[in-house]
Amino acid sequence: MSNERRTIDEALQSIERSQQARRVLMLVGLAVVVGLTSLGLEVLQFSISSLVGQWPQFTEAVSEFVPPKFEEFTLYSKNNEVGADAEGIGRLAGLWESFLHPGTFVETLTTEAGRGRTIVGLSLITIVIGFVGTVLGFPLALIFGILGSERVVPFPFNFLFRGTMSTIRAIPALVWILIYIPLAGITPLSAMLAVATDTIGNLGRLFTDELEEIDEGPIEAIRSTGANRPQIISFGMLSQVSTSFVAWTLYILEINTRIAISLGVYGAGGIGSYINTRIALGAYSRAAAGIAMVIFIVLSVELVSSRIRARLRPGEHEGKSVIDALRDLGTPGKWLGMGGGSKN
Repeated sequence: MSNERRTIDEALQSIERSQQARRVLMLVGLAVVVGLTSLGLEVLQFSISSLVGQWPQFTEAVSEFVPPKFEEFTLYSKNNEVGADAEGIGRLAGLWESFLHPGTFVETLTTEAGRGRTIVGLSLITIVIGFVGTVLGFPLALIFGILGSERVVPFPFNFLFRGTMSTIRAIPALVWILIYIPLAGITPLSAMLAVATDTIGNLGRLFTDELEEIDEGPIEAIRSTGANRPQIISFGMLSQVSTSFVAWTLYILEINTRIAISLGVYGAGGIGSYINTRIALGAYSRAAAGIAMVIFIVLSVELVSSRIRARLRPGEHEGKSVIDALRDLGTPGKWLGMGGGSKN
């Protein structure tokens, strides 16, 4: 009995020592994070008094952005200068008047003047950059992703393709467009090439990681039928991950749309270029209209992509309709992370 008691006491002491060691490590880790953060703030010359002193100028600058002015929303609002001299809510007149004349959207999107001089037209350019870049980057991402898998190309030869994808991923799209300047200048075309190149690295690595986690059973089954190497890859491997590949591609499309906006700020066209130009000219209310359009584009692409991915992989994504998503905004439990709402 005494031996059992001694064993229990020793186990309890071991647990207490382990917990104390974990607490000490947590405190040390927290101290290191706080110390590095303080050091970083010092390097960045962070000063609360400086921010407080600049706060009035900041609020004054921000106030010039609202309300946004949609005079250049479509060709109709631009050519008729709808809301050009308006103040307050009247600045939204270009938006309302454009929807009251729906034919102007067709004219805006199908004419060069509309695509290059209006918010709707430049937004279309941004979406096209992200979409075409993703589509053109997909084939090479698929090839590199497959060849980067150790299940397809033996070690260490697969690292030739993994290394290529890692190198591409290490260079941001904002740098890739600089590399493409001699080829196409800073234009929507070079932005599309930068997005396509970025897609090869990012999407290819996702494909490789997905192939590393597939089951061996279907591969062995296909191999036992006497299938050759391409047939094993097609029917034993890719058949297991085809749905995931489409889902990952849609996810990359979301990211590429945001990248296209950033490249536009760099001067490569699209809605980002519109915002950058208007801010440079001091037309902050027009820039705010472009920012509102950016929010609409990003949320729309994300919503559509999320819905399709929810259909493809229902066990990993919670599919919601637009109405359900808006209804959740009015559920206090959702905001507080309490999982409020019905449990259907």
